Amino acid sequence: MKTPNLTHKWRTLWLLSLAELLAMVVWFSASAVTNDLAALWALDEAGRAWLTMSVQIGFVVGALGSAILTLADRIPARHFFIVATFLAAAATALIPFQADSPANALILRFLTGVFLAGVYPVGMKIMATWTQADRGLGIGLLVGALTIGSAAPHLLNALGGIGEWQRVLWVAAGLAALAGVIAAFFVYEGPYTARASRFRLGDIRHIVTDRQVMLANLGYLGHMWELYAMWAWLFAFLTASFAIQGTDSRWAGLVTFLAIASGGISSVVAGKLADRIGRPTVTSVSMAISGLCALVIGLFFGSNVLLVSAVALIWGFFIVADSAQFSASISELADKRFVGTALTLQTSMGFLLTLFTIRIIPTLERLLTWHWAFTFLAIGPVIGIVAMQLLRRSIQQTTNASN
Repeated sequence: MKTPNLTHKWRTLWLLSLAELLAMVVWFSASAVTNDLAALWALDEAGRAWLTMSVQIGFVVGALGSAILTLADRIPARHFFIVATFLAAAATALIPFQADSPANALILRFLTGVFLAGVYPVGMKIMATWTQADRGLGIGLLVGALTIGSAAPHLLNALGGIGEWQRVLWVAAGLAALAGVIAAFFVYEGPYTARASRFRLGDIRHIVTDRQVMLANLGYLGHMWELYAMWAWLFAFLTASFAIQGTDSRWAGLVTFLAIASGGISSVVAGKLADRIGRPTVTSVSMAISGLCALVIGLFFGSNVLLVSAVALIWGFFIVADSAQFSASISELADKRFVGTALTLQTSMGFLLTLFTIRIIPTLERLLTWHWAFTFLAIGPVIGIVAMQLLRRSIQQTTNASN
């Protein structure tokens, strides 16, 4: 058997992760300057929510469209990734030039989401061509890069200054373009390249009747119920909380960056642990801690800045630690003939669900204040924990029956 050529493997994976990080900066670039855009366009709570929701919708449309048309099979993954990053950068860079029209900006945000569907999933495919036994570590690196990239606009905002929203978007676009350059010169598919599973609508019936797969999907939905709403509104929460203590909003941006970016570390750690002690255990612990943070962080609203920041950092660390493990579970549990469809279905359901939770948080803040708005998010982890514990029991029963 011919030995695969793994020369420059880790250099390629690290550079792929760096490109992923830089490209994903544009995802929350507008959310990081929501306060400025809301003032500029006199946006109500619905308008503010749509700045993030439009990207989520675009991503779902892009992911489903790419899967149905099997673009990742028709187009070399490396080329797909490069073009997608440049297009996402262009859509973001155009927003400041459309400052007189929030409708145009929302269209550009939607297109940004569509193009990012060619970045994260395709990056996963490239990563898989370089890894086999150590694929868990590779997934952890990529999810970690995505997390830090999603947090980066808040750092740009803090460093660039509130009121400099155009600069934040242009820098985010520039970093995404740099991701395309890195991919063009340094990222290649590895020796384990294989034709990806295609999305087949008819295969959904095989998936929804598989109890273990659907339990993993339910756990993922519980995770997504909480994740993107927290990412989207933590900055607004911290800004309002810090203002009561007379602390500049730039510090809110910095703490938001650190809280979200800390998930980049936890995703790698959780990936290694999950390989050793099981994915249901790791995901359940992660959701238990993040759900507790959702319940209690509002109790500290307006109190000592360091105390609020500490809770936010713990929340950010654990809320994304389990993310990669749901996809890993599906890849292991689903019928190998339907893995591509199962993963596409899982991702699409998850991002569609985030539209509701992202939209409901500002409404809850208006009705209940920030003291209680985030408690609603704890529902997801509770459901997710129950699902993953049922999955753990089902896996044990299957294992015992086969022995």
